[in-house]
Amino acid sequence: MDIRLAGVSHSYGPTEVLSDVSLNIPSGKIVCVVGPSGCGKSTLLRFIGGLERPTRGEIFQVGEPPEGCLNPLTYIFQDFALLPWRSVAGNISLVLEDHGIRGAREGAIIDDVLARTKLTDFAKALPKQLSGGMKQRVAIARALAVNPAVMLMDEPLSALDSQTLELLLDDLISLWTRTPFTAVYVTHNLAEAVRLGHSIVVLSRRPGRIREIVHLDKPLSEREYADPDLEEKQKLLWNLMRDEARAADAELIDV
Repeated sequence: MDIRLAGVSHSYGPTEVLSDVSLNIPSGKIVCVVGPSGCGKSTLLRFIGGLERPTRGEIFQVGEPPEGCLNPLTYIFQDFALLPWRSVAGNISLVLEDHGIRGAREGAIIDDVLARTKLTDFAKALPKQLSGGMKQRVAIARALAVNPAVMLMDEPLSALDSQTLELLLDDLISLWTRTPFTAVYVTHNLAEAVRLGHSIVVLSRRPGRIREIVHLDKPLSEREYADPDLEEKQKLLWNLMRDEARAADAELIDV
């Protein structure tokens, strides 16, 4: 299932946040969204997920979700959003209970996503017993359990230290390489974007407009930390953003 945005614009009162954003998110690809602070990245993600409606423009779901899809769109947040009184398996089962899935089928789905996210040995652990990286793995496993058509990822690794972030990037690449999924990945971290994105949408400062879409042809499985090709792409992104990032930062300070 593809997602298509046509002329999406939005204002909060007199403040225009997004302006005329048109974009195609193809099935089986990871599209990263970057831009200066306050440019509307997370707002755009909420529109795609149906949590809010834009002032103008349309968002279309094109094609059918994958077989067995329980939720066409599902979120992964930076704060993990785990229930502290439920175990790892219990947090995953929560999204299945909403669909009336229990018993053997529930167990099979949980076992599958635990294995895919390297959490099998932690099924009975509570969130308080887990590191930040492990908690985010649980959030990813929970999202995978509903077999979504599109995962909406809002700064999912920003709360993690640099070493854990690199491990999670490797895990996401491994997950996608085994079973390609579709994702819209919002981040302020350009290194994350060039490691994960098949394409990177660069938004301007507020109101956010698409300034450029940078495509990366190198297979995800061949992208490594400190890869010179990726560093060049990262420099390109920063050159596109630098002046507007400075201006946006000054605007935020003045508020």
